[in-house]
Amino acid sequence: MARTGRRLAGVVVDWLLALLVSTALLDGDPWGTLGVFAVLHVAGVATVGGSPGHLLLGVRVLRVDGAWPGPLRALGRTVLLCLVLPPAVWDADHRGLHDRLLGTVLLRR
Repeated sequence: MARTGRRLAGVVVDWLLALLVSTALLDGDPWGTLGVFAVLHVAGVATVGGSPGHLLLGVRVLRVDGAWPGPLRALGRTVLLCLVLPPAVWDADHRGLHDRLLGTVLLRR
């Protein structure tokens, strides 16, 4: 299981990348930054199993049964992630509430 430090570092990497894109294309609009962040997550988790930050830090998102999360779980996970509170609540296995609700897990590669 990916620990909290890797998770937070991945979010920081993704947010900085989203901020860079938003500054270049959307004049740094805060909602635009959140939108870019969300697109990075949905596209990354649905296609390659993780956002750029996840992949850089050597973690990936899978369903609890080990299968690929798919686009609907990627979208649901991202919506909850953008709400901030669900990922801030985690269990003894370091799974955020967003992962528990959607049956996903963030694992080290």
